[in-house]
Amino acid sequence: METLLLWLFYISSLYAFIPGLITRIFGFRVFRRGISKEYFSLTFDDGPDPQYTPELLDLLKRYDAKATFFVVGSNAERHPELLKRMHEEGHLIGIHNYVHKTNWLMGPAEVKRQIQKTGKVILDATGVRTHFYRPPWGIVNLFDFAKRNETQIVLWSAIFSDWRVKLGADKLTKRMLKKLRGGEVFLLHDCGATLGANMTAPREMLIALERVLKEARDRGLNSIRIDEMIRISEVSREGKKVKPSSSAQQADSKKKPISLFKKTIVALWMAWEKLFHLLFRLKTINPENPLMHFRVRSYRGQQVTMSDGSVLTAGDQVMELHIDNKLLFELGMKSKSPVQLAIKMVRRMEQEMPLIARYVTDHAELAKVKALYGVSMINRGPEKFGFTVTDLPKGLFSGSSRIYLKFLMRVIHPEGGSRLNQSPELLIPKLILMPLEYLAEHYAEDRSHRNISEKPNESIEEPEPVAITASL
Repeated sequence: METLLLWLFYISSLYAFIPGLITRIFGFRVFRRGISKEYFSLTFDDGPDPQYTPELLDLLKRYDAKATFFVVGSNAERHPELLKRMHEEGHLIGIHNYVHKTNWLMGPAEVKRQIQKTGKVILDATGVRTHFYRPPWGIVNLFDFAKRNETQIVLWSAIFSDWRVKLGADKLTKRMLKKLRGGEVFLLHDCGATLGANMTAPREMLIALERVLKEARDRGLNSIRIDEMIRISEVSREGKKVKPSSSAQQADSKKKPISLFKKTIVALWMAWEKLFHLLFRLKTINPENPLMHFRVRSYRGQQVTMSDGSVLTAGDQVMELHIDNKLLFELGMKSKSPVQLAIKMVRRMEQEMPLIARYVTDHAELAKVKALYGVSMINRGPEKFGFTVTDLPKGLFSGSSRIYLKFLMRVIHPEGGSRLNQSPELLIPKLILMPLEYLAEHYAEDRSHRNISEKPNESIEEPEPVAITASL
């Protein structure tokens, strides 16, 4: 009997306790803290909750903060509309098992079933697969390591006992502010219905979080999704520059005033934009929150083979896309680095593509359009959404495009003209095309929001903002 108990102790230690210790102490095969001076990550467990999660989403939206939600599958199954809203507002959704049960009390097959079942709930609600996983209470077993290629285990660097209502908003605020710095991964809870938690505890958390978000804004800190924190951290470990130096950050901590000369240039530029829209009768895809404008015209360029093998020839109808340059300027002025501007533009493009697909479907007059068309100021980025990127033929249009794009970069880019001197090769105009068949297949209602977040490990070195324009 004594021998049997000893073997049970050895097996349980190998299966549960030892893996748990090495992940907590050494961070083995898990992500728990990032490398950044200007970004931190908010993560929320146990939801979605029909009362507190919508309030949390409203709060995050007010402060333009992005978060990661590790949802309990049974809760998510009851509230798919909340998952859809999380996704549409640019947040990342991860798995927190189907029921809130520790992995120490489940075998490998049961843990796998919990993950797969919750993953399907998320896929059905959002159209996107996720591989980010946080086990309940952060407790892993030996076989969780074996699923490294299937799941990215995410723990945390800061936990605050916010599930206890007696802690109160004031104490919680103090605890959170002590940990408020770049690279931190905060663990909070938007649901108090799990074992050991208090039902109304999220109310105190929301009060404290708003105070912390105000302070973060004053300090120049921004909350980003876990996948973005992982990417920035990986690039930093490789020694690549992804954010301003410490001196640049200090300079950016105070909002730089716009010079009178630049204000004049911007005013003239916006006036030209209005005139261009009137002259060419541009229409807006989403008038309430515009990102894209368009006009339908005949294609007049050289023959191009697109991503699905179809060929665009002269005379074919195209939907010519134009970025809303007022929005681009505003995002550029609010962004502290190229990476931050790129992240904002990519998130907006993710939300916009299904809207374009829906607009095309709803307007019969666009039935003859063969492809989306635009001129891009970058060589990297649009292909992530399914665009074919190809060179513009040399000539007057190509030359004038390059001049215009240089001007555009000087006006909207956080680093202005200095960026042009460092990387002039990035401003070679490129033609971008997407067949309407591809748009319908990948972004229509039944397949919407299929985007680059399906490839979270794919990184882009110093990504430039996705900017499409043909406004010449």
